[in-house]
Parts: sequence; C-alpha cells; structure tokens
Amino acid sequence: MGLGQSNMAAAATKKDFLKVEGEQITLHGKPIILKGTAIGGWMNMENFITGFAGHEHQARAALKEVLGTKKYDFFFDKFLQYFFGEDDAKFFASLGLNCIRIPINYHHFEDDLNPRVFKKEGLKHLDRVIDLCAKHGIYTIIDLHSAPGGQNFDWHSDNPTHKALFYEHKDFQDRTVLIWEHLARHYKDNTWVAGYNPLNEPSDEKHTRLVAFYDRVEKAIRAIDPNHILFLDGNTFAADLRHFGKPLPNSVYTCHDYSIYGFPNPPSLYEGSKEQIDFHKDSFKSKTEYMRKHKGPVWVGEFGPVYQNAEDGFDNWEHINDTRFDVLKLQLGIYSKAQASWSIWLYKDVGFQGMIYAGEDTAYVKLLKDFLRKKKNLAADKWGVDDRSVRHLFQPLEEWLETSAPSFKERYPSSWGVEGHLSRLVRNILLSEELVKEFAGFFKDKTYDELEELAKSFEFAQCTQRTRLNEILKADSKRSGEKSNRAVMSEKGD
Repeated sequence: MGLGQSNMAAAATKKDFLKVEGEQITLHGKPIILKGTAIGGWMNMENFITGFAGHEHQARAALKEVLGTKKYDFFFDKFLQYFFGEDDAKFFASLGLNCIRIPINYHHFEDDLNPRVFKKEGLKHLDRVIDLCAKHGIYTIIDLHSAPGGQNFDWHSDNPTHKALFYEHKDFQDRTVLIWEHLARHYKDNTWVAGYNPLNEPSDEKHTRLVAFYDRVEKAIRAIDPNHILFLDGNTFAADLRHFGKPLPNSVYTCHDYSIYGFPNPPSLYEGSKEQIDFHKDSFKSKTEYMRKHKGPVWVGEFGPVYQNAEDGFDNWEHINDTRFDVLKLQLGIYSKAQASWSIWLYKDVGFQGMIYAGEDTAYVKLLKDFLRKKKNLAADKWGVDDRSVRHLFQPLEEWLETSAPSFKERYPSSWGVEGHLSRLVRNILLSEELVKEFAGFFKDKTYDELEELAKSFEFAQCTQRTRLNEILKADSKRSGEKSNRAVMSEKGD
C-alpha cells in the first residue's frame, strides 16, 4: 500500500474526491481546472523519449540478454527511481501546475506468459510517485498507455505489429479489465488520484467495439471504486467521438490536440495569421463537439510541440522554436477560454520535447549521442519525425503503392495516407526493431556502478530545463479560474 493511500484511506470520504458536475470538474462543489503534464517514457517507455529503438518490450529483452537478469533488474529499478523523485515533484509544484498523468504499461503488472498473475513489485514505483505528488499538492491520473494486445497499432502502446489485436481477442479485453480491477482496489481510497484513463489513444477501426469496452470497464471499476473519475479517450488516437452515445456517469471525455505547426514539415511556419488561428480554433471545436453537445468537462489529454536544436541542420532553428512556442501559447489561450483542463506532452526526455531533459554531459546522453543522431537521420522513430534525409527513397514506393492499390488512400486511419502506413511498416517497425540490437550493444559489459550512473542521468539535478516552455506553463497556471495547489491542499485538509 502506498504511503499516500495508507495515510488517506481512513479519513477519505466521498466529498474528498474530484467529481464531474455538469461542465466542470469539482472539489467540494467548487470548480477546479487540472493543468499539468505526463511522465511519458517512465512506466511506459517510448523510443523517442529515452533514445532506444523499436518497442519497449524489444529493447528490454535485448538489454536483458546483454546485461543478464540481475544487472537488468538493477538498471531498470534505478531508472524508475531516478526518473521521478521528490525534486521533480517540488519543481512541478513550483510552476503552479496541479496534475500529472502517469502512463503505464501492462507488463509492469503481468507477463504474457503468466497472465492474470499480478507482480508484487508492479505498484512499487507507481505508489511512490503518486505519494510524492500528493505530498506536494499534485493530483495524478493513471493512464493505461499499453494494454494487452495493443489498443492501437503504434509504438507507444508497445505494439510491434500494425494491428490493434485488443479488439480482435476477448482475452486481451478480459485481462485489461482485471488490471483495472486490480488498480481500482489499490487506489479506491486515494483522493489524490484524480481518476483513471482506461485506454490511451484507442483505435478501433469498427468504432463499436471500443464503446462496448468502455461500458464494460466502467461497470467493473465502479463495482470496486465508485468515486474516481474516468477519463475516456476518443477513438482513432483520441480524435473521434462521433460514434459515442450518452456519456457514462462521472466521466470526462478527452481529446488529444497536437498542432501540425508544432512539428517538422508544417504547411508553413506559424506566424499568427487569422487563417492559422482559425485553423486551431476550428480543430479544437471539432474535437470537443461531443463534450459541448453533452455539456460535459473538457480535458485535453495530450498536446504540445517538439523542438529543434543546433544539430538539426536548420540555420533558423531558434526562430522555428519561437514559432512553436507561439503555437503553444495560442492553444493554451483557446483552452483557457473553454475552461478546459489539459496535460501537455511531456515532462522529461533526452531533449526532444520535454519540460526538462537529460543533460548533454550526462553518462546516458554521451553514451548514446551517435546512436540518437543515427536514428534521427534514418527517421527510424515515428514521433516528430523529419524525413527529409530519406524522402527520396520512399516517395517512389508511395507512388507505386498508390497506383497499384488506390484503396491505400482510405486505409484506416485514412488521415495517415500512403506515406504514414509505409513509413510505419518499413522504418518504424522493420528498421527500428533491427536497430534494437545496436542500442543494446552500448550497454555490454557495464558494471553496476556504470549502470547506476546511466540511470542517474535522468535525475532532476542532472537535467536541463527548457526554460521558455516552463515559463509559458507557469504563466498559464496563474490564469483566472485556476485553484492553486495550496488552496486545494487546504480544502482537502492534508
């Protein structure tokens, strides 16, 4: 049992939990807006966040083969320890932000070869971080980012295929329900857990199976834990709620709202034109139509630009980043006007998107510097990719596929187009999983002390702040209508 859970369980009453009331999330009947980030790359690892190749389970398997079980277990326990500690919680609270979304991978709780048997150590670090956040007046949202079988077909659900088999096999859904029942039993009395995010960015091609699963998992969770809010992502990577019926009780329906102007190869640099501003307003309006129709709260579960650096080959890289900060400020203004809660992606990484990142002089970044550059040049990772260096290779294949099978243009999700599906299969699966071996090789023959130093590279004291990003987020936390962490803690009586 976590420290926060054990301290709060006896005193917690129904009124101490956050609750959905009409268009607002409330505490003791008063509105509260949740503003924060996500600890992506921690209990659900992603290749662009911490620099490995392929998918998490592949990188872990390769590292276990290189290191052996004892060193492997030691390294990852230290990695989880250093990635988020008390200094991280203090820093986050100092920005005036009040909520952290915690993506988790089901592999922490059960193994595919031993399903339905929950690991004793699975909750160790999750408890620790939830308790640290509670200590500093920060709510947490538990997000199942990777479910058995893959609730979508991308790297961030640790799915090595291009099929979301979660919807094809009832057993995967059964196991996911059991995981949520396990988590609900453990956290049902913890009032600092704002709620549960049952599936991140689900993508059901038929649209109906996801809705049915939400109905099922809601009943299963409520039978154990009637108080916590459910944060329910829309279909097709949290972008489509058109096939949903009446909202489930005490639930917040969520969208993800990434801007094409915050990524490489935008239609043009963002200049704040009326057309560009209207584009963002219309996009948000479309994604939140369901919430407005049913007069419910809005939570933007993910959004945020990626950033360039001096090594990316752009003479104007600093100006490019300025335009992306301007996009961020525009989006925050739109959310503020809508009184929407939000969670920016993400808190910490190796220098691509995070609020803070492992410094250039850390052991981990120095060890992998050339490999990170190679991955970027090959466009091996999906997220925020700049494919200029390989575009000449893929364009003829795209044209060939489109000519050979014109239906490719409608392949789900159709927004990807031929380019998106081809790059997913060839670069982000075939090439990337082969690079896993090279990544693991950098750890060969490392001593326990060296492994700890590598893990410690993610400790707050060794990280660099993305200062302007944090200043923008801090300024937004002071907008009218926001409850301070201190006020929340006072009302909760902790």
